Amino acid sequence: MADSLDIVQLRTFVAIADCGGFGRAASALHLSQPTVSQHVRLLERKLGQTLVEKAGRQAAFTAAGDRLLVQARRILTVHDDALLSLDVSHERTIVIGSTETAADQILPQLLETMRDAFPDRKVQFLIDRSTQMEDAVARGAIDLAIVLGLSPDAPGSPVGTLPLDWYSAPGWSPPTDSDEWPLVAYVAPCGMRQRALEVLTAHGRTVTVVAESTSLEGVIAAARAGLGVAAMPNAGHPPDGLIVRRDLPSLGMMTLRLATRRGLDVEIEQVALVALEEFFATHTVAPPPLVSIHPSSF
Repeated sequence: MADSLDIVQLRTFVAIADCGGFGRAASALHLSQPTVSQHVRLLERKLGQTLVEKAGRQAAFTAAGDRLLVQARRILTVHDDALLSLDVSHERTIVIGSTETAADQILPQLLETMRDAFPDRKVQFLIDRSTQMEDAVARGAIDLAIVLGLSPDAPGSPVGTLPLDWYSAPGWSPPTDSDEWPLVAYVAPCGMRQRALEVLTAHGRTVTVVAESTSLEGVIAAARAGLGVAAMPNAGHPPDGLIVRRDLPSLGMMTLRLATRRGLDVEIEQVALVALEEFFATHTVAPPPLVSIHPSSF
């Protein structure tokens, strides 16, 4: 018997039933479908029972899943009623998360907008990687987060796009055909790292991650030292000591999305969405020109 059941995972489980499947539940909860699947697996692991089985292309609750669904609804009703009676939302600090690559440009304007709209509420920021931000939103640890979306099933509402560019030290030169390609990147899992590996591999390069870091500053420092080339979003100007490489294959565009926790005041979400849309309307960054390069020429 599990010691405790996670409220967020139970809410996801109920949403699967209410929405008619994993994909629709993911959309309703502003989560990715893999996250929804993970919540179910964690519940199954805690209870030691299979809760959902595949029935053709659909998913069906097992007998144990049906029993959990009844109890989950009861637990969530009591939980939500308790929060309402305690008026937790009124006292709550608005906690906003942001990926490092977006924080410098976007957060100052967002902070000003949120303080103007909610002068009686405290606003707190948390800076981390997108994967950690998505998990924190799903757990209800933060209210909303600006995350990078590189896959179609990324959670949240799209608010703008940025080109994903190559960066290196000014004196760095691409290796010859016979050499391994040195890449500087975030530690896995990281969508930008994966995109860089896929593009270079598709152009016939053998890639070696020569330096990796858990922080943006670490990636920038390694690239600035000339250890290799890094893939990062272009927010309008390169980091000090780095240049944008236009002689390498295009990495395409990436979407910035606003992910919000379930149950967040709709007004808070709307104010944040409008602020972010206004930012991108006045801070448009043109995508890099497409460069057609034969694999043997770069």
